[in-house]
Amino acid sequence: MLTVLMVLDAIVAIILIASVLGQEAKSAGMGGMDGGSDTVFSGKARGMDALLARVTVVFAVLFAVITIVIARMTA
Repeated sequence: MLTVLMVLDAIVAIILIASVLGQEAKSAGMGGMDGGSDTVFSGKARGMDALLARVTVVFAVLFAVITIVIARMTA
Protein backbone atom coordinates (compact mmCIF):
# COMPACT_ATOMS: atom_id res chain seq x y z
CA MET A 1 0.00 0.00 0.00
CA LEU A 2 2.83 2.39 0.86
CA THR A 3 4.52 1.81 -2.49
CA VAL A 4 1.29 2.54 -4.36
CA LEU A 5 0.86 5.80 -2.44
CA MET A 6 4.46 6.82 -3.15
CA VAL A 7 4.07 6.19 -6.88
CA LEU A 8 0.76 8.08 -6.88
CA ASP A 9 2.42 10.95 -5.01
CA ALA A 10 5.18 11.13 -7.63
CA ILE A 11 2.64 11.18 -10.48
CA VAL A 12 0.61 13.92 -8.75
CA ALA A 13 3.82 15.92 -8.21
CA ILE A 14 4.71 15.71 -11.91
CA ILE A 15 1.20 16.82 -12.93
CA LEU A 16 1.38 19.66 -10.40
CA ILE A 17 4.71 20.86 -11.79
CA ALA A 18 3.36 20.70 -15.35
CA SER A 19 0.23 22.66 -14.43
CA VAL A 20 2.28 25.40 -12.77
CA LEU A 21 4.70 25.66 -15.69
CA GLY A 22 1.83 25.74 -18.17
CA GLN A 23 0.31 28.90 -16.73
CA GLU A 24 1.02 32.33 -18.16
CA ALA A 25 2.94 34.81 -16.06
CA LYS A 26 0.64 37.11 -14.11
CA SER A 27 3.01 40.07 -14.00
CA ALA A 28 6.31 41.41 -15.21
CA GLY A 29 7.98 40.40 -11.96
CA MET A 30 9.42 43.26 -9.94
CA GLY A 31 9.10 45.51 -12.98
CA GLY A 32 5.31 45.25 -12.73
CA MET A 33 5.28 47.02 -9.38
CA ASP A 34 5.57 50.49 -10.92
CA GLY A 35 1.88 50.55 -11.83
CA GLY A 36 2.15 49.27 -15.36
CA SER A 37 -0.82 47.78 -17.16
CA ASP A 38 0.28 44.16 -16.68
CA THR A 39 0.19 43.74 -12.91
CA VAL A 40 -0.89 41.06 -10.48
CA PHE A 41 -4.26 42.77 -10.07
CA SER A 42 -5.03 42.96 -13.79
CA GLY A 43 -8.16 40.82 -13.70
CA LYS A 44 -9.26 37.22 -13.65
CA ALA A 45 -7.75 34.37 -15.59
CA ARG A 46 -9.73 33.14 -18.57
CA GLY A 47 -9.84 30.05 -20.72
CA MET A 48 -6.96 27.64 -20.45
CA ASP A 49 -5.23 29.68 -17.76
CA ALA A 50 -8.30 29.45 -15.50
CA LEU A 51 -8.45 25.69 -16.05
CA LEU A 52 -4.77 25.31 -15.21
CA ALA A 53 -5.25 27.41 -12.06
CA ARG A 54 -8.04 25.08 -10.89
CA VAL A 55 -6.02 21.98 -11.77
CA THR A 56 -3.08 23.39 -9.81
CA VAL A 57 -5.17 23.90 -6.68
CA VAL A 58 -6.75 20.44 -6.89
CA PHE A 59 -3.45 18.65 -7.40
CA ALA A 60 -1.70 20.72 -4.70
CA VAL A 61 -4.32 19.66 -2.15
CA LEU A 62 -4.16 16.06 -3.37
CA PHE A 63 -0.35 16.10 -3.13
CA ALA A 64 -0.49 17.47 0.43
CA VAL A 65 -3.03 14.88 1.58
CA ILE A 66 -1.16 11.94 0.05
CA THR A 67 2.13 13.17 1.52
CA ILE A 68 0.61 13.47 5.00
CA VAL A 69 -0.87 9.98 4.72
CA ILE A 70 2.54 8.59 3.69
CA ALA A 71 4.18 10.37 6.63
CA ARG A 72 1.62 8.94 9.06
CA MET A 73 2.08 5.44 7.69
CA THR A 74 5.87 5.52 8.06
CA ALA A 75 5.93 7.07 11.54
